Amino acid sequence: MRKKLRVAAYAVCVRDGQLLLARSPAAGGGHEWVLPGGGMDHGEHPNDTVVRELEEETGYHVEVTGLLGMDSLHHVVPWSYRRKVDHHGLRIVYEARIVGGELRDEVGGSTDMAAWHPLDDVSGLTRVPLIDTALRLWRERPSVGRVDPAPK
Repeated sequence: MRKKLRVAAYAVCVRDGQLLLARSPAAGGGHEWVLPGGGMDHGEHPNDTVVRELEEETGYHVEVTGLLGMDSLHHVVPWSYRRKVDHHGLRIVYEARIVGGELRDEVGGSTDMAAWHPLDDVSGLTRVPLIDTALRLWRERPSVGRVDPAPK
């Protein structure tokens, strides 16, 4: 079985009680909200990854203000030719603040829209689970940089 490690960096940007999110196509159709961020290029520092990805997906220039923690996701998924891939995703979550640029949608990328959402409304959005994990890291600020999964 093929093994794949993907390291990505994401940012929690909160301003005036609102969270910055990007919208991405969902696997089963429709769309879901995601944290702005994405995969790290070979040789790139994760801090630089999140700055680059935020500009690509939202139009904003950001300054990283803190490391909130990490999330690790491991599962086996279908790949191709009846094969599966053992996927391990390491997601580094930063806190960042907007220092320039203007909100815009990404063109030709992995997302199609960027928008601010009131923090109180986020739980009602169709979203990826990483958003909930990142908000817990942002609120709780655990010294170990990890929160236990929410009970199902």
